[in-house]
Amino acid sequence: MLRTPALIAIAIGALVMTATPAVSASATAAKPPSGVVDALERDLGITEDQAIKRLANEARGNAAAPGLRKKLGDRYAGSWYEGAEGTFVVASADPADAGEITRAGAVARIVPRTFAQLSAAKDGLDRAAPPASVHSWAISPQDNAVVVLASDAEAARSWIASSGVDAAAVRVEQSAERPRLFYEIRGGDAYYTSQGYRCSIGFAARRGTQLGFTTAGHCGATGITTTGYNRVAQGTFQISSFPGNDYAWVAANSDWTAPGVVNGYSAGILPVRGATVTQPQGSVCRSGSTTQWHCGTVTALNATVNYPEGTVTGLTRTTVCAEGGDSGGSFISGDQAQGMTSGGSGNCTVGGTTYFQPVGEILSVGGLTLVTAGGTDPPPTGCQGYEETYSGSLSSNANAYQPNGSYYQATVSGTHAACLDGPAGTDFDVYLQKWNGSSWAVVASGTSPNPDETISYNGTAGYYRYRVHAYSGSGSYTLGLNRP
Repeated sequence: MLRTPALIAIAIGALVMTATPAVSASATAAKPPSGVVDALERDLGITEDQAIKRLANEARGNAAAPGLRKKLGDRYAGSWYEGAEGTFVVASADPADAGEITRAGAVARIVPRTFAQLSAAKDGLDRAAPPASVHSWAISPQDNAVVVLASDAEAARSWIASSGVDAAAVRVEQSAERPRLFYEIRGGDAYYTSQGYRCSIGFAARRGTQLGFTTAGHCGATGITTTGYNRVAQGTFQISSFPGNDYAWVAANSDWTAPGVVNGYSAGILPVRGATVTQPQGSVCRSGSTTQWHCGTVTALNATVNYPEGTVTGLTRTTVCAEGGDSGGSFISGDQAQGMTSGGSGNCTVGGTTYFQPVGEILSVGGLTLVTAGGTDPPPTGCQGYEETYSGSLSSNANAYQPNGSYYQATVSGTHAACLDGPAGTDFDVYLQKWNGSSWAVVASGTSPNPDETISYNGTAGYYRYRVHAYSGSGSYTLGLNRP
């Protein structure tokens, strides 16, 4: 495994698409930090006004994307951003979905292949051992294809043919650079391993009451100890996965605190307020001690990279430059944590591209909680404080009715409140139903693309029940209830 050269990433050229009017800057809740705007102007070659509108459009698009994907179901074909101001585009294989997409504030594109078909093609390639000349592959929704980057196009096509996937769904692009890992690096803040390597803190995260931080898995194996930027004893790798993944979590000792911020260098100290995933062609910025603060756009989600040390899946490809000394550091979009630097190509003089490991996977796998700005955590889960609590377990697409498989009677008007705490990494929904004399009718619901939901409904007297639905994923849930 290489320890010092900078890792190489490869960019995919985006198609030029049409745009719709952008969301005005006034649509944002707060003006973005000037350092973020300045960096987007510099690195994307856009104006200040375009940068502000882009951030506003991306915030709205990132929030709308999961719900649209859920509504379109198996017709969904991907989403991305276009143009200097970040017009949000959503694709479907069914022309009938155009109205639904437009009503959600996005531009509709009708394409021949669904995202599920593209995912099946990528999964087939993931199962086939690639030649060294194949550098990476990922779904490009704007191209409605899986794009393979390789230095030997013929070898890549032979590999694609041998994989058994639909070759029509795959496109080969020439790439002159070979991915390799970033070592001897630091991101927002530097740390040093007991093996003599220097890497970077990604994001502050805790497991229970234990503080720590995320970083790149290739920086250290489980049990490796670390010292901080000041060479003071800091912590121990308790989670590490590489190759296959490229994530790790270091548990810090009691001498360290874990604020939810990123060192943006020229952009200042930036708050982290969540981890909503930005969509393809959305802007993203990276903090690293070698090249400091740089921005670009996301070019592909769920990319697979064929490093010399092994294949890594589930990475995000970007146009952001990086160099040796930047690995493990923070990728952030607005105030939303995105992931940790894995590797890339080029440098910040001639330009380049970089892959990052999305932060969501290690948060889920490790049972971690992202530490947000001000040193506070997101609201606790578990639906504490509700008068009644019911638990159960569901397999994917199954339903359960509460309380206890039955219903309850409200004899007065008032507020019906519920909190659903589902298993991490799933999409569980909850529906409040009222008996209308002949059937159960839904009067309120929580259907976000997340495991946790809340409902508050002011209703008249009558008979009510809750339906808990496992939209995707399986596991145990808790439902807290308050009755009028």
